[in-house]
Amino acid sequence: MLVLSLGLLTAFPVPFVSFSPGPVKDTLGTSKNKPVIEITGYDTFPTTGQLDLTTVSVTSPDRELTLPQAMRNWLDPHHDLFPRDIIYPPDQSADEVEEQNTAEMTGSQDSAVAAALQAAKVPFHTKVATVSKGSPADGKLKPGDVVLKVDGQPMTQIPQVGDAVRKHKVGDTVTFLIRRDKKEQTVELKTAGTPGEETRPMVGITIGVDSQVKVTVNLGQDIGGPSAGTAFALAIYDKLTPGPLLAGKHVAGTGTIDALGQVGAIGGIQQKIAGAKEDGATVFLVPAQNCAAALHAGVKGIQLVKISTLDDAIAGLQAVSSGKGDVPGCTP
Repeated sequence: MLVLSLGLLTAFPVPFVSFSPGPVKDTLGTSKNKPVIEITGYDTFPTTGQLDLTTVSVTSPDRELTLPQAMRNWLDPHHDLFPRDIIYPPDQSADEVEEQNTAEMTGSQDSAVAAALQAAKVPFHTKVATVSKGSPADGKLKPGDVVLKVDGQPMTQIPQVGDAVRKHKVGDTVTFLIRRDKKEQTVELKTAGTPGEETRPMVGITIGVDSQVKVTVNLGQDIGGPSAGTAFALAIYDKLTPGPLLAGKHVAGTGTIDALGQVGAIGGIQQKIAGAKEDGATVFLVPAQNCAAALHAGVKGIQLVKISTLDDAIAGLQAVSSGKGDVPGCTP
């Protein structure tokens, strides 16, 4: 009876999922005979080295861990366990989780393009990226509208649109000159208070870029989520600017990125560093918020470079490649 009970216990599923080092992908390389980052409509420059985006392998939604499997993951320093309900919320189907990951990946690519174009000083127009439901812009502006002017001032950089709106008080009228379907038109919006900051004016839009530069990411559907944004932005920047950024080095990294180039924290940093080291990377770009966890990865022989913005990442890589200047690192 005891043997039977132990057998049942070890076969019984536990409510956890595992995180383990996932595959890496060179954003400066190719995928299925196509460049991972394909740029048209603008001059590009040769690159050298390898710039890996890193991933985490997670127990699939249709698979459950047994107790022995969970224990093996818990004992492995490069694996982790998380409660299943956190990773796969009970109110979401597997298809819904996959759709969300795909949407986050697409959003990260759009933000990466915007951040890279600004860093590379490539000219572009600002455009409406999203419109919040129920906001002053709802029904008046649409995603894809090119924002030419706000209150008569030309808009040439993403932050300018928000800055122009915030010059007003809540309840003031802001005048947008936009181009939609090749026609210019004027749209007037009355500002509202930002939820949680009622005195801060907003109109309910996010801003992207409209440019002759067309960027296509050829990765297929195997990778999802927003954490590859920084690697995408660096690869785009490297291709759009003269001189190889990596100078032949093998670099990996992670981090979300927004259109202004701000780098955000991600999950699975320890697994990503382990996967990068296994693939041969000697440098790893770590979002500043993840530095403490990165130091606990216990991976030797890989330099951890701390970044908070895309500009930080560029400057850090330039210093690493040239051997000159300070390289901000993760420190205890």
